Amino acid sequence: MTATPAPSPFFALAAAEPSGDLLGAHLLAALRAAWPGLRSAGIGGERMAEQGFDAWWPVEKLSVRGYLEVLPRLPALLRLRGSLGTRLLAQRPDAFIGIDAPDFNFALEARLKAAGVKTVHFVSPSFWAWRAGKLPRLKAAADLVLCLFPFEPDWLREHGIAATYVGHPLAQHIPMQPDADAARASLDLPARADAVSSESPPVIALLPGSRSAEIAHLAPRFFRAAALIGQARPGARFLVPAVPHLLERVRALAAASGLGEAVHVLPGQSHQALAACDVALVASGTATLEAALFKRPMVIAYAMPAFSYWLMRRQRQLPWVGLPNILCAPAQWLRRPPGVAARAHADAADAPFVVPELIQHAATPQALAAATLAWLEDPVRVLATQERFAQLHRDLLRDTPQLACHAIQNLLAR
Repeated sequence: MTATPAPSPFFALAAAEPSGDLLGAHLLAALRAAWPGLRSAGIGGERMAEQGFDAWWPVEKLSVRGYLEVLPRLPALLRLRGSLGTRLLAQRPDAFIGIDAPDFNFALEARLKAAGVKTVHFVSPSFWAWRAGKLPRLKAAADLVLCLFPFEPDWLREHGIAATYVGHPLAQHIPMQPDADAARASLDLPARADAVSSESPPVIALLPGSRSAEIAHLAPRFFRAAALIGQARPGARFLVPAVPHLLERVRALAAASGLGEAVHVLPGQSHQALAACDVALVASGTATLEAALFKRPMVIAYAMPAFSYWLMRRQRQLPWVGLPNILCAPAQWLRRPPGVAARAHADAADAPFVVPELIQHAATPQALAAATLAWLEDPVRVLATQERFAQLHRDLLRDTPQLACHAIQNLLAR
């Protein structure tokens, strides 16, 4: 029988970006159902606040990626982490739940764990893809890791780390059969054709990222690619969801793109854009998984400062960066040990790709446009990809908030 802590426990959480805010909100809803008097506080966003979360600092404080990009903000981030840790040690939460953001959360979790606070890391870091040398840090930081992908718990347990599979909450949140016509109607677009056709004007979603650095490095390329697509496919429409704090910046880039009324910058609404589109051009990250769960063909792209890319490439262990390709890979590709052999594996020329990836110098506007247009000209390939993504959706579909809640209850009962 599962024991529970005090009737009104206090859970501290720290999320680093909009996707973490969404994960935290779903988890908090389940925790509040188990403990109606639950108190929660830390670092979070609007979605977590809707669940009664007290955001001592907003999620945007941690929204930074890369090596060189973080350096100017490093002193402020370290002060923030120190302040949060001190505040939590004074208030002694029943558990601390770090949502992703390992570079921020690991040290905080380790400090709290050493002081006797139960620690949970929600979202296993992708050490199976890169930075496997940091596994000991995760082991020192977390009493329990909540994994979103089915192969992760066994992999972590082999390294002495307690872990459980809870599924991916997006698989619950996104319907198995998205209503494209309803999404298009909500965006004042014509109904979707039964299949992608080389005759009908396409709708293309552009998702260049939710961080300032991603907008700087990817959005201009995406808009230039869109212009080329528009030349090849007159009448094409482009949907560009933007997070609130970057909305005006994205609007300015769209206005300068020369696309005119063909481009629609949306305040958020990424799911409406993905449901409505025929194909998506997406920055590598959680949005690629969202596109896959919407059963949309996509082109994955990423670019960053050269030094950051050099460092990340040296630590890469898989041939792919995009989650759809990783999650659709044969199991043997995900079971390689870290080190030199894994890096050689990452450069394998025979790696199977479900969707194309154009990374760094390969992510030219011309290449992005060509890869996107290729989807529009191959309905058979689109259908096969949609079927594969439907199977992926079924694999990830679990009652994630409840499973995570039960795992946390069991941890607190130890």
